[in-house]
Amino acid sequence: MNPTAPRPRVKGPLVWLDMDQQELDDAYDQQVYAPNRDLVRARRVANNKIARARMAAPDRRAYGPTEIEQVDIYRTRTPNAPIMMYIHGGAWKGGRSEQVAYMAEPFIHNGVHFIAIDFNNCLEVGGSLFPMIDQVRRAIAWVYQNAQSFGGDPQRLYVTGHSSGGHLAGCVAITEWEKMGLPRDIVKGILCASGMYDLKAPRLSKRSKYVAFTDEMEHELSPQRHLDRINAPITITYGSLETPEFQRQGRDFHAALVKAGKPAKLYVGEAYNHFETQETMHSPWGLMGHAAFELMGMG
Repeated sequence: MNPTAPRPRVKGPLVWLDMDQQELDDAYDQQVYAPNRDLVRARRVANNKIARARMAAPDRRAYGPTEIEQVDIYRTRTPNAPIMMYIHGGAWKGGRSEQVAYMAEPFIHNGVHFIAIDFNNCLEVGGSLFPMIDQVRRAIAWVYQNAQSFGGDPQRLYVTGHSSGGHLAGCVAITEWEKMGLPRDIVKGILCASGMYDLKAPRLSKRSKYVAFTDEMEHELSPQRHLDRINAPITITYGSLETPEFQRQGRDFHAALVKAGKPAKLYVGEAYNHFETQETMHSPWGLMGHAAFELMGMG
């Protein structure tokens, strides 16, 4: 026996399903399962630079009073076009709308306005997730009410979110828009990509070190617990190389939707990790890109 070899880790008490604390923490830490994260980010930076050189600059419009409360509108030339709104990820603690510019190209070239939402991360608002979903909902409401000002069709409004943005997209699905004075069906379809749909496990993980979870937050912002509020078709995607928890979250949400009689589809990207799945939004034939166009009836 090699005395210098690392000793096998001793499994601790179970805290969630068959996981001890370290296993659960790892299951909500993407880099543990996707060590090429920095390479994917470098590709994103390069692809954004290329895309911006080929596209017109987005029309940045305010949906609220603070500096961050703006949307980037990448316009298609098609009149009265459908709208795809995108909610970026970042573990609830990072990300900005500008990082997804490269995704806009296939949409604007196929007759769809692409709109990226900017909003605060939880570190900027005291650790709460409530301000984030409030901003996202107000951005969607603004686009619905102002769609015609940029040539969009408010009756064909769709939403996509990835990672923590996938969680927020799930929260969009349970929004009671009538409480904001809007029709209940302003969003016609939602793509929830590589997200979380029940917050109990994330709350037990190391994410609770920067998210100030409460019982109210866990319950109200767990889309899987409010299936009765959902009336738009939902497509769920994730990669086969994602963490076990992110795969389980997608499977469980889809199964719950189907059991409740809600229109739902599930697509698993073979051999994609968490960061790689996001790149597929850049192609109408990719995992997320195809799912998005199919959701809009343009598959």
